[in-house]
Amino acid sequence: MSAQSAWLLAAFLLVLLALAWPLGAFLAWVGSGAAPARGFGWLHRLEQALYRIAGMGGRPAQGWRAYAAALIAFNALGALFVYGLQRLQGWLPLNPQQLPNVGPDSSFNTAVSFVANTNWQGYAGEQTMSYLTQMVALAGQNFLSAATGIAVAFALIRAFAARGSNAIGNFWVDVTRSTLYVLLPLALLLALFLMGQGVIQNFDGYREAALRDAVTYPSPGSASTTATMQTLPMGPVASQEAIKLLGTNGGGFFNANSAHPYENPTPLANFVQMVAIFLIPAALCFAFGRMVGDVRQGWAILAAMTIVFVLAAVGLAAAEQQVHPGLAALGVDQAASALQAGGNMEGKETRFGIAASSLFAAVTTAASCGAVNAMHDSLMPLGGAVPLLLMQFGEVIFGGVGSGLYGMLVFAMLAVFIAGLMIGRTPEYLGKKIGPHEMKLMALAILVTPVLVLAGTAVAVVAPAGTAGIANPGAHGFTEILYAFSSAANNNGSAFAGLSANTPFYNVMLALAMWFGRFAVIVPVLAIAGALAARQRLPSGNGTMPTHGPLFVLLLVGVVLLVGVLNYVPALALGPVIEHLQLFH
Repeated sequence: MSAQSAWLLAAFLLVLLALAWPLGAFLAWVGSGAAPARGFGWLHRLEQALYRIAGMGGRPAQGWRAYAAALIAFNALGALFVYGLQRLQGWLPLNPQQLPNVGPDSSFNTAVSFVANTNWQGYAGEQTMSYLTQMVALAGQNFLSAATGIAVAFALIRAFAARGSNAIGNFWVDVTRSTLYVLLPLALLLALFLMGQGVIQNFDGYREAALRDAVTYPSPGSASTTATMQTLPMGPVASQEAIKLLGTNGGGFFNANSAHPYENPTPLANFVQMVAIFLIPAALCFAFGRMVGDVRQGWAILAAMTIVFVLAAVGLAAAEQQVHPGLAALGVDQAASALQAGGNMEGKETRFGIAASSLFAAVTTAASCGAVNAMHDSLMPLGGAVPLLLMQFGEVIFGGVGSGLYGMLVFAMLAVFIAGLMIGRTPEYLGKKIGPHEMKLMALAILVTPVLVLAGTAVAVVAPAGTAGIANPGAHGFTEILYAFSSAANNNGSAFAGLSANTPFYNVMLALAMWFGRFAVIVPVLAIAGALAARQRLPSGNGTMPTHGPLFVLLLVGVVLLVGVLNYVPALALGPVIEHLQLFH
């Protein structure tokens, strides 16, 4: 790992910590439902007005079943709305390019994708989606899916803090407060910053720009084509870019995502975008500690996430700073110089280089964001294995907004259960005993995504419709399919980009993986919350295992790594491991 990569990683973590600590305190206030803080009275009045309009004067607390039913119904309606808007966009306003209606299978995939906080995109945004669809359907769901994740995290935290209650909160209140107090203000501030850096924000039609040098393209069987003009797409980009990052959504306005200069124009913008992706997931760790009455618990969860992330980021940067044997055989000089970062620059933006591109790849796959500023398909084999593994851990290494925390808390409960078996004591976490019922639900929440990933990959590699989309044969082609299902089932949304996935087969298969990868995890987590909330919180004693010290942090890291690696070792061996051996030996 180069000194530049090390300094960038250190600066990133320091800035993240400085911003996440105060935001964590604010999130704890939002989750507690307390009286409005100073300066937020006007938002509190707006919040109350929204409840009155919705007929929610009493706002009663809900049990886990009612909470889950409201969550599923809300997101199902959201999916129908996003689907319908895509199917009708050709006849709706704010469509200066006269883009036609989106096809049914692509609309289905996109609707599920944005509702599930995955934001997998099988289409090119600037060629497919109107400004209205981008703003109302896609950006709207960026807010609501992120708020859903925060709501589930709040529900689980309340369950640990509760002392014999049948309620875990009110879903409608949690979504409203998360959107109104957290996501909207932060997105507005970030959008203004990005506009200052050069991210566009307009409703103009696409513009034609004259090329300084004409480009001639050979056309097989006909005369050559000479291009003298280039079409420059426009649109309300900064507003969608902000919530795409803060909500760990990842869906880009343009096909190139954050590699596009209109979405990510400068190194400073790139750095701030990485911080924005991790900001709320890190802050929720501090909010967790405050809400359960022990800030050390939040530090322990954050420490476990950070250890795994740093190991992954270092490994990815080291892999990409290697000389690519294939390019070396062609005589390409990959040594570090004033014009070359030194190593594998294929698929990377020169304005970011290897250090910033590698860190962004680790950040976006550790969080369930999926935004990219470089093409993951061009990563070295072991470099590509790192983001693949980060997703396959279950998106708990910071993870998505809310989903990373509640996923890591499931692993924390599994860790204390394993420790209890080792020392012969009843497992308990934060004063709540972990029984057989909770263990069955934890097993379901942890194992549902590996089943979706491995079963989906198995079907795709034997079905003709699945193999038809492979652009690269052999181990790399297998990795492309494995990456696609890992990304979909773990609600990440990034892609290896070498797989032609905008087909009815992949649109349907990946949509199913995204839906069940999201909600087949959320429902067991809410069931766990309901069971824990009903139990009294026991005081700690001599037999209680401390869950805030270094020993527990290392145990938690070990459990995450062990479960993640064991599920996918055979699949990883068939993909990036074989490709690495073929490339270097």
